[in-house]
Amino acid sequence: MSLRTALRSGKLLRAVGGHNALSARLVEEAGFDLVWSSGLEISATAGVPDANILTMSECLEVAAAMAGAVSIPVLADCDSGFGNASNVAHMVRGYEARGVAGVCIEDKLFPKLNSFLDGAHELAAPADFAAKIRAAVECRRSSELVVVARIEALISGRGLDEALYRARVYERAGADALLIHSKQQDPDEVFAFRERYRGELPVIVVPTTYHHVTTAELARRGFSMVIYANHALRSSIMAMRQTFARIMRDGTSENVESTIASLKEVFDLQGVQQMAERQERFEALGRELTEVDGAAGSVPPAVFTKVAGQAPRIDRPQCGPGLGCDPAADAQAQ
Repeated sequence: MSLRTALRSGKLLRAVGGHNALSARLVEEAGFDLVWSSGLEISATAGVPDANILTMSECLEVAAAMAGAVSIPVLADCDSGFGNASNVAHMVRGYEARGVAGVCIEDKLFPKLNSFLDGAHELAAPADFAAKIRAAVECRRSSELVVVARIEALISGRGLDEALYRARVYERAGADALLIHSKQQDPDEVFAFRERYRGELPVIVVPTTYHHVTTAELARRGFSMVIYANHALRSSIMAMRQTFARIMRDGTSENVESTIASLKEVFDLQGVQQMAERQERFEALGRELTEVDGAAGSVPPAVFTKVAGQAPRIDRPQCGPGLGCDPAADAQAQ
């Protein structure tokens, strides 16, 4: 099911933020409906603030890697569109070509600050942001690419009426969905927005600060998607800190082995077994193709050796005619 169809299904979609292909695979493995290519997580893994420090190309490469690694949709956090309407048009073409299912742009001025940071969160004029939305919609090659308009009026302190006004403008501009953002400790603001919004677009929420809200309540109130936007990053930081501290304290890694993933789990997430099986199949096919005329090739094929808990090792014959390890055999072969 496409992201566009899923948004209109009446089911609350559940997304988790990711920052690379591996985290995206873990999101899919856990059973979530889609991956959020998180601007915060991508910036943090690059060691820089979430403040438009990274370029569009850098963010795109990560989103594309995630899209290529999973079968569920990837919705990309594209900040404020990396510039004006022309930048957005270029951005949309790039993300769409790399297999991303949707893009989300927010109505803050470039360069933006992460919404949970203190400081001025200046909003773009509604007309300017509507131009970006229209550019995204008109410049995509397929209507299957979902364009989400993220409303930051509540984050900037402009209030509910401003958020509702912008929602109407962005809907007229052609947005496929709205993301209403709040950093309050309770969900009252987003609940009020959903109750008063009379438009037709699906509404998305990000309950980072009002984390006690449940999916059942969000579904009951008519939301279409919930994004747990930064939990992969935050949980991995905690886990790594605990592991590193334990190794330093104990002087050995023995005591952390039971709390970390096995190498086999790593290999499974990398698709090592599938790689080995695919390689074996293609090599067998190659042998068949060389034997069609009744003459097999003179160099024996490579063989995968599988050892429990290790990645498959490629063993190639070390001796034989023409392989350079037996001069007499080589001379005879010539």
